[in-house]
Amino acid sequence: MHKSRTLRFARGASFTSCLAILAVPGASQQSGGPVARYTIDAGTMSGMAAMGAGGGDSMGAMMGMMMGGRPNQPLHELVLRLGSAQAPADGAPQASHFLPAGAGLGASVPLVTPRNAPAEYQEDQAGIPGERPKGRLFIYWGCGAKAAPGQPVVIDFAKLARGQFPPGLFMNAASVPQAWQVRYANSKTYGEWPNAQTRKPVPSSSSLIGEHRIAGNYSPEIKFALKQDYMPAINPRSAPATGGATDISWNALPQATGYYAWAFGGKENGDIVWWTSSASQAFGGPVWDWVSPASAQALIGKKIVLPPSQTSCTVPAEVGKAAGAMLMGSLYAYGPEANFAYPPRPTDAKVAWQPEWTARVRFRSHAMWMLNGPNMEDMMRQMQGMDDE
Repeated sequence: MHKSRTLRFARGASFTSCLAILAVPGASQQSGGPVARYTIDAGTMSGMAAMGAGGGDSMGAMMGMMMGGRPNQPLHELVLRLGSAQAPADGAPQASHFLPAGAGLGASVPLVTPRNAPAEYQEDQAGIPGERPKGRLFIYWGCGAKAAPGQPVVIDFAKLARGQFPPGLFMNAASVPQAWQVRYANSKTYGEWPNAQTRKPVPSSSSLIGEHRIAGNYSPEIKFALKQDYMPAINPRSAPATGGATDISWNALPQATGYYAWAFGGKENGDIVWWTSSASQAFGGPVWDWVSPASAQALIGKKIVLPPSQTSCTVPAEVGKAAGAMLMGSLYAYGPEANFAYPPRPTDAKVAWQPEWTARVRFRSHAMWMLNGPNMEDMMRQMQGMDDE
């Protein structure tokens, strides 16, 4: 890859990491409710999204593929969070998730309590850390050969205060029916995996089907049987269209409740281009998270998320022209959700219900790829061929 393109990609990737920090949905303190809340967010990653999964780095993953690794092999991600209204019964907080044998992670993984609040939950993370971006941000949205009137919206970073973005750039969590969250900030005692102590990669053959048990010294025991598994990989492709636009398409996933695509690119002068498949100016926030079926349905109604029946979209010609040769795409397929509680919710809505614990499992599939280049598998074959010469 040409050096200047690599530098532009690195700047864009750094910018995107900053956006991810800003786009984390907010968490609010719950009053009442169960003693313990547990969430499992399970994802399938393909293309460049699979590079660096499990704590590695994308360049190392790319080099591994060049040395004979399997190109474009889907991987899994697993995020476990336990929140409790209780303090530990004795000593330091301890908790573990005991997994089915098919998970491929051993008998259990530790849910470690951070010594300090994770950075993404700290209140002072309101701006972009480090160097202030230079140049301008060009914002486009919507599927179609040509950008709609009023586009692009241009934001000049030089006119913004250090580390700040203008209001309204990111979607607000209130834009969708926000599901309950387990966070360090809304739990008396909190544990998570992956964590600083253990961050092993989830095998591509991993399965979550079977019995799950979560036990610790600060929450009641949580037990449930999961019948759903990771979603299949989503495999986006792109092709030039008439007039300079780019057609993107992907395989339909039976479990998908909706799709959302976005792309970004950058130039040497510091200008950055950002596009989303949403019919309105809706970026980041909840759409970068796991999205419940109910939220996906609401977002489809607002034309922010594409319906599960749609498996293609056209990136306007103006986006590719503004971004130049470097345009990275990202595609999300939102999936099903499973909920558990003890004691179970009464069938009679008039009967009072006070569960000891609630648990939720959400699924999604995510892919990243270069819109203006070969798909990942073709690119790796080319790189392997060059290495053999």
